[in-house]
Amino acid sequence: MKQNYLLALASAFLLWLAWPPIPFTAPVLLVAMVPILLAVDNIILSDRKRKGALVFRAAFLCFCAWNTASIYWVINSLTAVMPVPMAVFVSIIPFGLGSLLMAAAFWLYYKLRLIGTTVLSYAGLICFWIAYESLHQSWELAFPWMNLGNGFAQAHYLIQWYEYTGVYGGTLWILTCNILAFETYKAYKAGALKKVKLAAWTGGTALLPMVISLGIYFAYTEKSNPANIVVVQPNIDPYQKFGNLPPAVQIERLIALSDSLGQSNTEYFIWPETAISQKTDEATIREDHNFQTIQDFLVKYKNGNLLSGIESFALYDSAKTATARFDEMQRVYFDVFNAAVLIENSPEVQFYHKSKLVPGVEQTPFSNSMSFLKPAFKAFGGSAGSYGKQDEPSVFFSQSGIGAAPVICYESIWGEYVGDYVEKGAQFIAIITNDAWWGNTSGKDQHLQYAKLRAIETRRWVARSANTGISGFINQRGDITQQTEWWVPTALKADINLNDELTFYVRNGDYIALAGSAGTGVLILLMLASLFTGKRQQKIRSHD
Repeated sequence: MKQNYLLALASAFLLWLAWPPIPFTAPVLLVAMVPILLAVDNIILSDRKRKGALVFRAAFLCFCAWNTASIYWVINSLTAVMPVPMAVFVSIIPFGLGSLLMAAAFWLYYKLRLIGTTVLSYAGLICFWIAYESLHQSWELAFPWMNLGNGFAQAHYLIQWYEYTGVYGGTLWILTCNILAFETYKAYKAGALKKVKLAAWTGGTALLPMVISLGIYFAYTEKSNPANIVVVQPNIDPYQKFGNLPPAVQIERLIALSDSLGQSNTEYFIWPETAISQKTDEATIREDHNFQTIQDFLVKYKNGNLLSGIESFALYDSAKTATARFDEMQRVYFDVFNAAVLIENSPEVQFYHKSKLVPGVEQTPFSNSMSFLKPAFKAFGGSAGSYGKQDEPSVFFSQSGIGAAPVICYESIWGEYVGDYVEKGAQFIAIITNDAWWGNTSGKDQHLQYAKLRAIETRRWVARSANTGISGFINQRGDITQQTEWWVPTALKADINLNDELTFYVRNGDYIALAGSAGTGVLILLMLASLFTGKRQQKIRSHD
């Protein structure tokens, strides 16, 4: 069994090696899971008892080691907003839960091997894995950061076909290549006649999508439809942002940086998440001093609009939403939002409320059934209730009619959700974030790289404003055309090309995830039916 654990750790190392932000290693993903497949095969063909438990253990070791090595920075972000004990508890979600679901996919693959052919079992493994990724981006403990298809973000020129498939196309490709590589390895080891044919299939499956992608990449030409955009990176220490540094001083810094690059035809100034840090009543924002200061700044820019993050709230006379809380002092219900706001040279104001909230930090997962945890979160420095949110994305339209997608931080990991903005008229994507909580770790670099995937899927420019870095611009091919340094106050400007065309992926969404989930449902029914028929393959009879 020791050898199998070493194989599991070998896969973990290869997966980490291929993961962003390490450059030039992404193709390693196409063979990184071969060692864990070998370990599982060794267990299945052995005469050991409790094979299912051994498969699960080896797979969990592999994926927990990979997850922890790749997203270690999660602890940094959590300790910034809550004490260490609670941060360790909440970190179980990304470190452990994802690993458990990945291991469960391998366990189901093992169970399917007991009743089906090898080909059916491999198809099952692909379906089970895709279903896990689909679940882990749709339930209240969502954390799709480690979806396999994200791994090629660093090598975006090799996955231009994501405009047709989205990230799930990458997951399907990676799993298929690993299975073929594993079968090729077994054929060569056994001296089988089909080894050359399998090697050809493996090479073709790995290389053909890359060749097609390179062809798309070099042939892609943007249609000229320019708009001048300025992104601002104020570099405000997050511990001062909500503490010692007055909001008015922060606004002054943001305006000064904006003015340093603004020009007469600037359409959008983009400020980061919670740039307007003073909690603001959405109903009375026009009377707010910060709002009036911003409008004074915009006077000199005829078509100028400010898209900014804001801490806002809304008051109700009753519990109008599932997240509404009750203020005992004022005797009113209220919602607090991590929001975006669009301010222009008119009384018109547009709000968007962040929808994809961080579990444990911005929302209490399964709040109806786990309401007993709210006092614990509050005592440890978290939120006693979830932030308010809206169920669907909404697009900001400027005075001149330019549609912008206000994507707030964590939301940029959801390909289909960002695609919904585009389907509703967004001509470019504005990602506003505050990555300072993570510190100078690979978290901020991964977050930037993932934004390239959204550019390819939608064929939209991305204008990224981060509080402390990394801010920048990404074109429709996924190239980073400009970017800032970490922890530097600055601003960038660019004439980006707006786009009105919809890609196949935007029109059809995560259809591969739906197919994988449907396949999983059918296969699980098949396995349940086998319990009543007693069907088993004798060569790998279970001792569980």
